[in-house]
Amino acid sequence: MVANGESIGPDSILYAGRYDHNQNEVKLLNESPKHKYYLTIQDPASQRLTWYKPPLTVLVIKKVRDASVLSPFVQLVKWLMQEKRMVVFVEAAVMEETHLDQYPEFSSIKDKLMTFRDGKDDLTDKIDFIICLGGDGTLLYASHLFQQSVPPVMAFHLGSLGFLTPFQFNNFQEQVNNVLEGNAALTLRSRLRCIVMKNKETQNSANKKAPTNLLVLNEVVVDRGPSPYLSNIDLFLDGKHITSVQGDGLIVSTPTGSTAYAVAAGASMIHPSVPAIMVTPICPHSLSFRPIVVPAGVELKISVSPDSRNTSWVSFDGRNRQELLHGDSLRVTTSIYPVPSICAQDQITDWFDSLAECLHWNVRKRQKHLEELTDLTHSSSNDTLDSLETPEEKES
Repeated sequence: MVANGESIGPDSILYAGRYDHNQNEVKLLNESPKHKYYLTIQDPASQRLTWYKPPLTVLVIKKVRDASVLSPFVQLVKWLMQEKRMVVFVEAAVMEETHLDQYPEFSSIKDKLMTFRDGKDDLTDKIDFIICLGGDGTLLYASHLFQQSVPPVMAFHLGSLGFLTPFQFNNFQEQVNNVLEGNAALTLRSRLRCIVMKNKETQNSANKKAPTNLLVLNEVVVDRGPSPYLSNIDLFLDGKHITSVQGDGLIVSTPTGSTAYAVAAGASMIHPSVPAIMVTPICPHSLSFRPIVVPAGVELKISVSPDSRNTSWVSFDGRNRQELLHGDSLRVTTSIYPVPSICAQDQITDWFDSLAECLHWNVRKRQKHLEELTDLTHSSSNDTLDSLETPEEKES
């Protein structure tokens, strides 16, 4: 069924109204003869991986300078090339790791690998599928490499934290086969489009550069840098001045990034499927300045206040750190290019498992049942202190 051009059915959730299956129509709680408003939210479970054609090329990203990843890396690459007949891309720096020479099976496939260098080679339209071996940093690096459309990403947990890497490597063949057959759920992790606009009046024509234009998966951070003074940052939302931030800085994060730097600064944890942008102050000079969540469609503008004692510094997923001078501004909005992250089970199970295993969310010892307590008399909740007194205490 279609209402106002939107499909409404079992996989949709209707807010501010009800769906009448018998009448095959939507009845709104606030329906009037002149205006009818429909709001549908996609069920996350409906986001599934679908290959329009079998993937032929795969990019394997491994954690650098970690000897424990070398053996899984060699096993995976050899299996992909010999068993699945896929073209495998790796970063050129991987081929320079001397420890790989310890694996004789790697020498037989080394010359067949395709290589690239970050910043020099364009991988757009060359990669069908990405596999990450390591920690969360490998997924962030995959996002960095693809500044537009991103191929589906399958991340194996071989790092230290692994909040974004739900797959275990022990039975990788079975798991990769399931993904290649399309038997997998997807989490579309939104990214932020960040553009740094330099002040034309202060920018030297000789040093004039194109504006920084980057996509981030976790967060963009504006801080006071090496200055001992408070940051004084103006925050605008869709052109309207919202507030001035006085403190150590500001974190603008995606729902995926809400469990990273933002949560350490006191923010709430947001499921990655929620369309939102989180704004979190860093050590604000005001006890009432709490983190806020704004709709994904807005544009945020961040600039150094004219009366600020110092400049600010900005970094994008921990990279490309640069100074924001007076008159410069940072524009942030939600990108149209998310990162399609493949789920080990499903969107809900993967996220709550990560909360429990990585962040120990709501982990505590179980409260003992009354029957397990041996130091209490047989009492009920209706007993008072007077009723529990011994005969000797009553006489005294």
